[in-house]
Amino acid sequence: MQVAITGASGLIGRALAESLRLDGHRVRPLVRRAPDDPAAVRWDPAAGTIDAAALEGVDAVVHLAGAGIGDKRWSEDRKRELHDSRTHGTDLLARTLAGLDRPPMVLLSGSAIGFYGNRDDDVLTEVSAPGDDFLARLVADWEGAAAPAAEAGIRTVFLRSGLVLAGHGGILPRMALPFRFFVGGRIGSGRQWMSWVTLADEVGAIRFLVDREDMSGPVNLVAPEPVTNAELAQALGAVLHRPAAIPVPAFAPRLLLGREMADGLLFASQRVRPDVLVAAGYGYAHTEITAALRAVLGR
Repeated sequence: MQVAITGASGLIGRALAESLRLDGHRVRPLVRRAPDDPAAVRWDPAAGTIDAAALEGVDAVVHLAGAGIGDKRWSEDRKRELHDSRTHGTDLLARTLAGLDRPPMVLLSGSAIGFYGNRDDDVLTEVSAPGDDFLARLVADWEGAAAPAAEAGIRTVFLRSGLVLAGHGGILPRMALPFRFFVGGRIGSGRQWMSWVTLADEVGAIRFLVDREDMSGPVNLVAPEPVTNAELAQALGAVLHRPAAIPVPAFAPRLLLGREMADGLLFASQRVRPDVLVAAGYGYAHTEITAALRAVLGR
């Protein structure tokens, strides 16, 4: 199988590409620079250019590219960059795939549980309504930009990922750092729900969805048991053999990141359930947070 991947140098993209190659599949990374990999495909979303001919006959496309949500403070310019890096790239890719003589069987397009907004204790599934904050609107537009592919008959799946836990990248090493210095604890009240998934299950679920010809539309890529922030802090402390007794007051991240960014990334409560994956029979490697953290952190 030939699988094209945007964002192949990111945390999820690297792990997915490695998994596919180990099983003998050919990975076609989409890259902006001059490629040193003969399998690479050139594209430049900002310029609206892509090597369409190189995508002819590819079996599946996994679209993970986009500016990092938590990499910089959310100024108005940064929010525009976050939005445009997702919608412009997705639209370019979807229109290109729709116009191919031999289009892929499936497009799996990156998305996020930010679609649901801040929902307190509500249990959220793939049929739940969208939220109305910046991230919710961004994700809705991001998914909408893939419409040309779906309208052309390409099976299109939206990967609504939660908090991806990995020991070597992403947010977990930053979360673990205070605990290593004995100053870890919940953030704010700790009552906000955090829907998580290990990197192994993120990759496993994506590969599962590539193969399932009967599945399309939004799919929540989260473990079946979300936890509150306080529960996550307790589990992380236990795995690292550190106390989780020093809470971070809400004003601190709001001062550091700005209120909108802090509320969107740290205090939004999203109790998300993966109904579609569970009903389809996906077999999770990690379903309980403490065991998952031990596996991810090598404990």
